[in-house]
Amino acid sequence: MALRAWQVAPSGIKVMYVCSFLMNLGFYALIPYLTLHLTGQFLWSMALTGILLGVRQFSQQGFTFIGGIVADRLGCKQTLVFGVMVRAIGFSSFAFCGSIWQFFAAAVVSGVGGALFEPSYQAAFARMTPEEHRKILFSFKNIVSNLGMVSSTIVGSILSSVDFFYLSLLSGGIYFVIAAMIAWKLPRLEVELSSNSVLGDMLAIFKDKPFVIYTCILIGYYYLFMQLFLTLPQLAEAVTGSRIGVAYVYGAISVSVILFQLPITAKLQKYENRFMLIGLGTLVMGVGLFELAFAYNLALLLAGSIVFAFGTMIAGPLLMDVVPMFAPPRQIASYYGFNGYSLAVGGALSTSAGGWLYDLGGAWDMPGLPWTVCLVVAVSAALCLYMLKDNLNRTRHTSGLGV
Repeated sequence: MALRAWQVAPSGIKVMYVCSFLMNLGFYALIPYLTLHLTGQFLWSMALTGILLGVRQFSQQGFTFIGGIVADRLGCKQTLVFGVMVRAIGFSSFAFCGSIWQFFAAAVVSGVGGALFEPSYQAAFARMTPEEHRKILFSFKNIVSNLGMVSSTIVGSILSSVDFFYLSLLSGGIYFVIAAMIAWKLPRLEVELSSNSVLGDMLAIFKDKPFVIYTCILIGYYYLFMQLFLTLPQLAEAVTGSRIGVAYVYGAISVSVILFQLPITAKLQKYENRFMLIGLGTLVMGVGLFELAFAYNLALLLAGSIVFAFGTMIAGPLLMDVVPMFAPPRQIASYYGFNGYSLAVGGALSTSAGGWLYDLGGAWDMPGLPWTVCLVVAVSAALCLYMLKDNLNRTRHTSGLGV
């Protein structure tokens, strides 16, 4: 099935697959080990480290709406190249940071780069994907991303044990390579000029109530997903007594996705309601994280991580594929950008509140506290998605549309 996905993919999508692999390689090789670098060498608290990650996340997702509007009006390819270059500068800068303000400045720069390239990447992928192959191509993108993630565990664990300086430079260098590849290989996508003002386009999205509600519900999904970058690496190191534990966890998650993503997608193809499937995946993710409350050894840690991975396999490919269902063709990047607020808020809450709950659980001798909160968030988000499904079914049935 993976071979078929590659065969049916247009040349532009194949370029995007390579870029997705490299983006995840560069990102996951750096960010989880940045957490361990700050709490280890610089003796930062989990709470302060969480705030830094939250600032990086919000500086990215908080501005993706603007990045999407820029991409819709100036072109996806141009915005994508510029954003990746900015990310490269931000990641490379971590190599030279020594004080708190320098780390925060590098975090903001890397986040702004993401704000520019993320909606343009998603919009370009959606626009170049043939309608008859959408499910398999979006699912294969999830596999490629996880191949990058599993490769990053090798690169990150080796270079972080040598010197974080080289890890930062390598991660930044990977993004410079991505920018060159996009500029050289990605076809130019035409811009559909709008007669509306920027403010008019923004207000039109704000008035799209079902889409705004969907974006708000996804805050819960991203609260769970972003545990990958702070509390989960910290737990992995605590359980195994070594940074190699982080590589074990990321490896287990990535290998699971690589092996089972396409079979799961094939099994779920007959279920047309995507919102219910996203809710199911979110619930499974919460169950996997809750299992970590009982992870007193490596086997239990990996078991919970694999359950979490199955949740991402159910929900992950559908999250982005749903957005064009709401968006007019000329505003796809803007819709992706607005949808980024769910990751902005969910990610900021996950890293800041998640780090605080982790510290609090340790102080109160309640190590299961952060993982219990994850389960509560998962159940709440799944219920909201089920109700949204019911709402949209009624609304779209009356207007002749299907979900």
